[in-house]
Amino acid sequence: QVQLVESGGGLVQTGGSLKLSCLFSGGTFNMYIVGWFRQAAGKEREFVAAIDWHGHRSFYEDSVKARFTISRDNAKNTALLQMNNLQPAESAVYYCAADPSLSTVQDPENHAYWGQGTQVTVSS
Repeated sequence: QVQLVESGGGLVQTGGSLKLSCLFSGGTFNMYIVGWFRQAAGKEREFVAAIDWHGHRSFYEDSVKARFTISRDNAKNTALLQMNNLQPAESAVYYCAADPSLSTVQDPENHAYWGQGTQVTVSS
């Protein structure tokens, strides 16, 4: 059974940086694309970034494109999300997700497996 465990969340000041990690187990990591999503209190889950099986292609939500970097290390079964210049509106629970298929990665419905999430809080 595929399992995903996020870590690296926390409290950071406006303009600060965090690096989130997603540890994959229960399958062959390089057969899954990985996505990052976030969900603020009272809001719908929204797409942040995604990366294909071998890290050749990455995808970003427009507002994070210049500040966030998604990467993966298949030897370590780990995906990372480097987040720079964080803003208070980006406070949310951040989730990683995985799916064998690269199909409309921005849609949460297209990701079969999810982690439990890690809280990111950006203070103003």
